[in-house]
Amino acid sequence: MPTFPNHALPLKGIKVVEIGQNIAGPYASEILSSLGADVVKIERPEGGDDARGWGPPFWRGTATTFQAMNHGKRSLALDLKDAESVAWLKSYIGEADVLIQNLRPGVLEDLGLGPTALCAANPRLIYCSLWAFGHKGPMHLHPGYEPMIQAFAGMFSVNGAEDGPSSRVGMQVLDLGTGIWAALGCLAALFQRQATGSGCVVDTSLFETAMGWLQVMMAGFKATGQQPERHRSGNPRVVVFQAFQASDGEVVIAAANDRLFAKLVKALGHPEWASDLRYASNALRVEHKRDIVPAIQAILATQPMNHWIDLLEAVGIPCAPIHDFQQVIDQPQTQAIGIFQDVPEIDLQVVGLPVSFNGVRPPIRHRAPEIGEHNASIRPDRS
Repeated sequence: MPTFPNHALPLKGIKVVEIGQNIAGPYASEILSSLGADVVKIERPEGGDDARGWGPPFWRGTATTFQAMNHGKRSLALDLKDAESVAWLKSYIGEADVLIQNLRPGVLEDLGLGPTALCAANPRLIYCSLWAFGHKGPMHLHPGYEPMIQAFAGMFSVNGAEDGPSSRVGMQVLDLGTGIWAALGCLAALFQRQATGSGCVVDTSLFETAMGWLQVMMAGFKATGQQPERHRSGNPRVVVFQAFQASDGEVVIAAANDRLFAKLVKALGHPEWASDLRYASNALRVEHKRDIVPAIQAILATQPMNHWIDLLEAVGIPCAPIHDFQQVIDQPQTQAIGIFQDVPEIDLQVVGLPVSFNGVRPPIRHRAPEIGEHNASIRPDRS
């Protein structure tokens, strides 16, 4: 299997300082670390990043949340209540390429570590902040966590079953998404710096990420004024495009255009539905989904899931079973792409960086650090 030489990592030689905790900020810097940057994570001497305790589950005494978000970094324990330590940190950031921070709004500014001060001291610095609600506006100083931002941004209102309560998206879609936007912003700023010689300030937030994920629905609402309907597994704009209950499990069918719909209903033994005036176009199927969806469901309930998957795949209709995590891990496709990677030293596998270069995924170089593990190598004068 091909390997990725360390000297070929795209961000080798880039120095990143992370003053972050929980998920969004650490994920942004982990992306940069996975791409080859040297990331130094600043942590409180007592307790470190709050995510260290976000368990169970724990692995080797540290929450798996922290293990997943912080491998490949170095940790420096630093008391930001100590003026000498803050002065040292300001000097250290003066030699960095990127600063990523997601502390409570206003904390770093009060310490003299805000973007104005640090970018004046180091004009090549890319100063990246991850906020809850955004870097300006009446709520820019409000703290926030994933569920409350999902609620505030309207994501709850479009998630859940049609006849049930609204619901959050089950994983940290805003934390992780904001981390991705932050990393993307830093990469763009690094590219721009090559041309201009100057860094810049990058801002993103969980709220902006939520609005980005909702952009298709928001465009529809702006056009019609109608709140999107909730669908347990379906889509308010496309029919047939949802999960159906077979006799032994659920299968998602994505007949996303008229050609696929015609193939689907022929496979189900009802080719006449393709020419039925109620179902002749996607817009009509959306209008009459309360007729066509139950009719399809009644047929699918008569046979097991694999029967339908084999039948539909044979005629080119996109479909998939609903897997649990173990079934995902066991899939040959999962094994083929090598998305799970071993974390050195701790016998744990985590999901690697979801991108490859020349066919090779960058490796996990080392485990998540202990609190202050690298104090001596980063501040040898204090060892």
